[in-house]
Amino acid sequence: MIESLLFQFLLQPSFSEVTPRTLSVPAGIYLSLKSNEDQKNPPTRKKNFMGPFLQAESIFALDIDSRTILFEKNSRTQRQIASISKLITALIILEENKLDEKVMVSKNAASIEGRKIELAPGEVITVENLLFGLLIHSGNDTALALAEHNAGTLEHFVEKMNGKVKTLGLQHTHFSNPAGLDDKENYSTANDVALFALEALDQPFIRDAVQIKEKEIFSVDSKIKHKLETTDDLLKDPLFPIKGLKTGNTLGAGPSFVGYTEKDGHRIITVMLNSTD
Repeated sequence: MIESLLFQFLLQPSFSEVTPRTLSVPAGIYLSLKSNEDQKNPPTRKKNFMGPFLQAESIFALDIDSRTILFEKNSRTQRQIASISKLITALIILEENKLDEKVMVSKNAASIEGRKIELAPGEVITVENLLFGLLIHSGNDTALALAEHNAGTLEHFVEKMNGKVKTLGLQHTHFSNPAGLDDKENYSTANDVALFALEALDQPFIRDAVQIKEKEIFSVDSKIKHKLETTDDLLKDPLFPIKGLKTGNTLGAGPSFVGYTEKDGHRIITVMLNSTD
């Protein structure tokens, strides 16, 4: 059902629950992706078009080049966002670490709950491969291993995450862990998610990694292999021009999604939080 609804959504990029308006972007957010020719021609709402019926609790859709908000529903309501949090983790790592750095996996990282790529305690693996595990497979163990490598402790890394939030000018987002595990202090809004998704898309590594459907990665000594499979089922469906970006699903957050698509000359970010469909 959700695929058919999204198909409606992508085929009709010109509606809103409110009058289409231009997004105000915080000073820390960069819209440096290559602009399209239609930047000065924002989409307009089609007459007599009611838009799709979507069950997600919060929704936000943005035409990137014109900064036109296409659709929104409870877009400023704070909610848990599950593994969408990993985009901020990836941003910090890419800004502060080199891809060829070697990481020794701790017992703490290897034993974390939830979805994992099955890292082994004591395994040595590169930052690059851990980022693939983070962005493709949404491994909680990769998130913790990267956080510990970067900041020494989970607590120090979380401080960096919230510092990044302030730098980006996001006023309704707060993190308590790098993986997006359920916690009342780990939250954002659909509007804020769209904004830090813009920042993530500005990183070529993230932009490329989130489009990968399957990949095998190895420890530094090549003795341990990890098979990665995307959590984004829409990447596997030829009907959808989806190019990532990140999914999330926990009991506290519900099924959630931030997607990047290119359709009819428009580049669109769509956020759906806590969709029961």
